[in-house]
Amino acid sequence: MTGQHGERITTVVHVVRHGEVHNPLGILYGRLPGFKLSELGHAMAKAAAAALAHRDIAYVLSSPLERAIQTAEPIAEQFNLEINTDDRLLESTNWFEGKRVGPGDGAFRSPRNWWVLRNPFTPSWGEPYQQVAQRMYEAVKRARDNALGREAVCVSHQLPIWVLRRFLERKRLWHDPRRRQCALASITSLRFEGDTVVEITYSEPAAHLVAQSATARKAKGA
Repeated sequence: MTGQHGERITTVVHVVRHGEVHNPLGILYGRLPGFKLSELGHAMAKAAAAALAHRDIAYVLSSPLERAIQTAEPIAEQFNLEINTDDRLLESTNWFEGKRVGPGDGAFRSPRNWWVLRNPFTPSWGEPYQQVAQRMYEAVKRARDNALGREAVCVSHQLPIWVLRRFLERKRLWHDPRRRQCALASITSLRFEGDTVVEITYSEPAAHLVAQSATARKAKGA
């Protein structure tokens, strides 16, 4: 996209991951309804909003899941903007949705699940990475076009954000989930010159809250 004199218009889209979710049973909640931010998650959302307070935000777009909308609320409120939703920002589908799949739960070691884990490159247990990347990019372009020459926010989920970033950096989409650079309430910022992403930056405005929470839990358990 260019201006009236042929110059490429600069637009920034900040892709925000939602804050911590209240999930006492420790299940993989995926797209299940009813999973909302914890008390810490609300604090994280406010930290993300504070980090964007001096930006020129003109448009807010969110996944329709509760935790994403709740994360978008303090951002939209401080700029007096409405929250638009887009299904293309949703969490990816996952066969393990609703199940406990954390360390020690045995879901990955159980023979009955091996057929689901047969192909980590597509992956076989959920929505294809290529499909996730393409829908995410289409949503980001919607946000960019609605904030042309200014800045926009998209609130989404860890895997879709990370796959989008790898797609834009022209890296292979399959990856080790333990190495994703996409912490809770983190901000991955995409700077467009015209239609082209020319810079990707990353920040974790809620990192101090995570550290404080971990310290408090450790002290409580001592």
